[in-house]
Amino acid sequence: MPGDAGGRHAGGPGGLNPPASVTDPPAIELRGISKSFGPVRANDEVSFSVPKGTIHGIIGENGAGKSTLMSILYGFYRADQGEILVHGRPTALPDSLSAIRAGIGMVFQHFKLVQNFTVLENVILGAEDGPLLGRSLRRARDSLTALAREYGLEVDPDALVEDLSVGHQQRVEILKALWRNADILILDEPTGVLTPPEANHLFRILKGLRDQGKTILLITHKLREIMEATDTVSVMRRGRLVGTLRTATTSPARLAELMVGRKVLLETVKAPARPGPILLSAENLTLQDEHGVERLKSVSLTLRAGEILGIAGVAGNGQSELLSILGGMTRPGEKVSGRLTLKGRDLPLSGRGADGKSRRQAGIGHVPEDRQNAGLILDFTAWENTALGYDDDPAWARGFLTDNQAIRDDTARKMQTWDIRPPIHTLAAKSFSGGNQQKLVIAREFEQDPDILLIGQPTRGVDIGAIEFIHKQIIALRDQGKAILLVSVELDEIMSLSDRIAVMFDGRIMGERDPATTSEGDIGCLMAGIAPARIPEQTPPGPTAEAP
Repeated sequence: MPGDAGGRHAGGPGGLNPPASVTDPPAIELRGISKSFGPVRANDEVSFSVPKGTIHGIIGENGAGKSTLMSILYGFYRADQGEILVHGRPTALPDSLSAIRAGIGMVFQHFKLVQNFTVLENVILGAEDGPLLGRSLRRARDSLTALAREYGLEVDPDALVEDLSVGHQQRVEILKALWRNADILILDEPTGVLTPPEANHLFRILKGLRDQGKTILLITHKLREIMEATDTVSVMRRGRLVGTLRTATTSPARLAELMVGRKVLLETVKAPARPGPILLSAENLTLQDEHGVERLKSVSLTLRAGEILGIAGVAGNGQSELLSILGGMTRPGEKVSGRLTLKGRDLPLSGRGADGKSRRQAGIGHVPEDRQNAGLILDFTAWENTALGYDDDPAWARGFLTDNQAIRDDTARKMQTWDIRPPIHTLAAKSFSGGNQQKLVIAREFEQDPDILLIGQPTRGVDIGAIEFIHKQIIALRDQGKAILLVSVELDEIMSLSDRIAVMFDGRIMGERDPATTSEGDIGCLMAGIAPARIPEQTPPGPTAEAP
């Protein structure tokens, strides 16, 4: 908003916003909002209001219409019908500039920052005073510093965004909105890319914003976050609003049932593992990136048939590099050393035979951590994506040709089995919500019947009903004798699914633990690089697979 946003943030340094009065109109009121995309009804006459100075959660399964509704509120989409009131006044929001002028800011799940710009440059981008940036930067610096101090959002204004952690980049997005005078903030799945400590800090920030009169709309699929952070919550299912409740009067089980339309098992139930022979063995794996920085440092592990080995750790401590080596996805310029064996036979770590296709042909399936950049081609249709890497599958190959109709039919079946919404296999992958994109990747890899499955962040951005289903499928594959390596930043997911847990810190494995006898505190110490005075769990005895 040129000439209008610089430094005049609501409340002012040291000046708290007044608390909401019982006579104040709602900060946001939606009346009968509907939106369709072709045959898909994304929002169906949705109505609710959000009191000023509260944190209001919006939850629902993937494809329930949450993000579409918030995109309408931020002016990205226009509703087909309905009315929006901001502080009691009917307000047209044909574009995001209109939303900003109405005091609405949005922090997206995938940040909208220019990586090689400084924090200060990103904050003023699009709201400059004129063609000469010096004046805009000078005016913004003081007000930005005051904002950061006032709301606990400290970040170096001269730091390059590309040098910041994900948590600090999110602070920049919030500061951008506050600097433009936003008193209503929409956050779309804000913890999807954060570590648990970063998520906890974010909630403290949001509660501070609320206490100073800001209104927060929090889109999330995580019930723990709803219970911890919100005052009220609206539940959506298949485009409709099914209830708005005070958080203090509800429970995770009740919210899960409203989201899914049935009772949901919130705890993972599994029989004890029956580990078989060692299928995959890694010895002293080391990886240097293209700049010569050692990202993986002499990592050794074994993976047995019929077990789930969980890899715990804060993101960025070598888990991604471990998956890339095992899955044949190392990048040009990276140097890899060590030894990797599959059923007693050596697997190449570089060059010919070290690519993803060769790994799949050897019986190693891979659900990558980054579904958008490594798991899908977003401009391809759903049916084209379900065949990625498996185009030579005998079920689809017809000599030198591919039976596309067979792939389409198989994709339609997968969409029904895995409840991928909307179940339209001709839609481009980019047209699906993040959770449904994840289910596309998981369905493709799980149904290829690999001997070994590498699974990175299986439930990132996935709703509670799908999490329950995915967890059951992972356990079922283990019980069929598959060997599973699970990487997740969700510690409760690692604790509930794993039969053994290896904890990584700074590119190394700090130790192994038995989830039945360890604690989150013990695991947390290892994640922080602190090795408690105990002997790491040893790999359970068992036969080693002989090379055929």
